[in-house]
Amino acid sequence: MPQIFHPSMNTISRATIFGALFILALAVWLAATLVRSPYSTNAGVIKEQPVPFSHQHHVAECAIDCRYCHNSVETSSFAGIPPTETCMNCHSQLWADSPLLAPVRESYRSGTPIAWNRVHDLPDFAYFDHSIHVHKGVACITCHGDVDRMPLMWREATLHMDWCLDCHREPQNFVGSRELVFATNSSPQPIAAATVPPNQNWALKYHVQSKTDCTVCHR
Repeated sequence: MPQIFHPSMNTISRATIFGALFILALAVWLAATLVRSPYSTNAGVIKEQPVPFSHQHHVAECAIDCRYCHNSVETSSFAGIPPTETCMNCHSQLWADSPLLAPVRESYRSGTPIAWNRVHDLPDFAYFDHSIHVHKGVACITCHGDVDRMPLMWREATLHMDWCLDCHREPQNFVGSRELVFATNSSPQPIAAATVPPNQNWALKYHVQSKTDCTVCHR
C-alpha cells in the first residue's frame, strides 16, 4: 500500500499540536489581562461629568469633610450623591456666575437633579454597605484612593471580588482608628497616622472578623 502522507506531516502535526497549546495559553493570558485592564475595570479612567467637580479643590484646598456632601455614608449602605442644594449652599455666593457651574444653577432653578455618572458602581449582584465599613474603621481612602489629589474623580481600584477579598481575609491589615476614617493625606491629622501602632489591633478592638462566605456579599 503506497504511503498516503509524506513523512514531513509528522513534524507538521507535532508543530500544530504544540502551536495550538501555545495559542490557547496566549488567549487565556490575554483574556485575564483584558478583564483586569482599565478598559474593563475603568480603574484610573476619568469619567466625564456634567460639571467638572474637583475633589482636590474641595477636599484638600477647601478642607470640606467627606460627610458634608456624602451625608448618608455613616448610616446607609449608599454614601449618597449630594443634591444640588448642597452645592448651592456655597455656590450661591462663590463663583455664582461661573459658566462651568451653569448646569448646577439650572438644576437648582428647575428642581431637576444633576445626572452625575457614578465612578464607583458595583454590580447589582454584589451587596455593599458603606455604614458597616465606616463603623469598623475602614478609611475612605482605603477604597477610594487619595481623592484629595484628584482634580477629576477616577476609580482607584478594580472593584473585583479578589480585591474585596484581600481585605476580608486579613482585615487587620486594613482597619484603622474610627477617628481617622474621613481623614486624607492632606488633613491636619493625615490618614497615615491610622497605621496600626505597636500593641494596638484595631480589628480586634472593633470586633472585626474575617468574612469570606459567599452570602456576605451575594444575598
